[in-house]
Amino acid sequence: MTQTMTAQTLSQLSANQTLPMVATIAIRFAGVVTQWDTRLRTRRQLKTLTFHQLTDIGITRTQARTEAARKFWQL
Repeated sequence: MTQTMTAQTLSQLSANQTLPMVATIAIRFAGVVTQWDTRLRTRRQLKTLTFHQLTDIGITRTQARTEAARKFWQL
């Protein structure tokens, strides 16, 4: 059974003043990797959406392609 932490949980943990420095760095790193993974999966999904699905979320095919072409580390 796998458990996942949300970005909010990770940020709450990293704000904890009593954690050792190494733990704080590891938690922040995990938060960044989590954000990157979310962006990567979301952008991959944009490539697969139909015209009607894109219309439902309010973006054009061009906007979807532009967003999907961005690297996972780019905002």
